[in-house]
Amino acid sequence: MKILLALVTLIALTACGSGGPPPPDWKTDAADLIERYKKHALLGENTLAERYFQQALLATGGAGRVADTARLWLVRCATRRAMLIDDACTEYADLARIESNAADQAYYQFLTLHWEASDVSLLPKHHRDLVAAAPGSRPALLAKVEDPLARLIDASLLVMRQEADDATLTIAAETASSQGWRQPLLTYLKVQEKQAATRGNSADQLRLARRIQMVEESLAAHK
Repeated sequence: MKILLALVTLIALTACGSGGPPPPDWKTDAADLIERYKKHALLGENTLAERYFQQALLATGGAGRVADTARLWLVRCATRRAMLIDDACTEYADLARIESNAADQAYYQFLTLHWEASDVSLLPKHHRDLVAAAPGSRPALLAKVEDPLARLIDASLLVMRQEADDATLTIAAETASSQGWRQPLLTYLKVQEKQAATRGNSADQLRLARRIQMVEESLAAHK
């Protein structure tokens, strides 16, 4: 899985200059652990995900790195928002008052739906067009987002902003399905099932209920 969003400069944690010294262990450890957190959180393996996240915090915390620790919380917040969990990113905000950078702050504003306060130029490129677009045209942009996690985050934020349409839900569900991300897939299937029930569409409701059952059985098997 790609590193979550360009803002997460943990990409740089594993990079070293040509001929330069290797990065310190805390950087490579944090980068690896946060990737493991994302993978298992999206799979719905919450106990394992939380273990990796806490280990990542220990890596940056042990180095006394406030901004890097704040960024880990921002990654966690973004991952949870992708699963339609209404995370306010409180832990990031608390640390950012001590030390942060403009790009992280712009992304925080993006995740917490304060798009008018977010500096679009500082956002990862796969979110800029969405924020800059007029509200009514935003759902149509989702299919153009190549990175699946970025696409899922965009879709989820549109849902939270009450700007999503039926196609948004379909794109989110099928993005999660194609990646095997059980946790967000289950959430979106349940949203779609509820809509089908409201509309009295029994065929769609039955189909979605079967998919939900399959995902729930897989989740239970991996607890």
